[in-house]
Amino acid sequence: MLTKTEIERYFNAEKSESMLFILLGITAIILALIFLFYFKTNFFKGLAIPFLVVGILHFSTGLVVYNRSDNVRKRNVYAFDMNPDQLQTKELPRMHTVKNNFIIYRYAEIALLFIGAGMFFYYKGIPEKRFLTGIGLALAIEATITLSADFIAEKRANNYTRQLEEFVKK
Repeated sequence: MLTKTEIERYFNAEKSESMLFILLGITAIILALIFLFYFKTNFFKGLAIPFLVVGILHFSTGLVVYNRSDNVRKRNVYAFDMNPDQLQTKELPRMHTVKNNFIIYRYAEIALLFIGAGMFFYYKGIPEKRFLTGIGLALAIEATITLSADFIAEKRANNYTRQLEEFVKK
């Protein structure tokens, strides 16, 4: 059953997870820089590329969601009492889009996980392919982390969307 407390809970959890993405992004960027400038081997240079790219994506995505969450939370809590139709006309369609995006993200992350793992295992025994081995390992690690975090977020979004749908039916 959708309540103002449930709306608050959903967006507070979204905001907390976005902070996790920010921290993961910063950690990945720092690791990438250490790998590039301290270790300097082909394997670590390979590790650095996915960590840097995905770290920037995690950081920027986390920052956008973190900055947006409070405004959307306030708008929906207000709408719950003052303009419930807004939950049907704006929030429910937005959440359907979010749910559909999670499906796309899931398949992309699974593909990147398999590509990364495949590269790692295929090239790991070939010394002159250490760069590709590093890329594969980092890609698999980042895809696994992102898939895990998005699994939790998707589950939460599905529950919130179900509550919205039940609220709109009444």
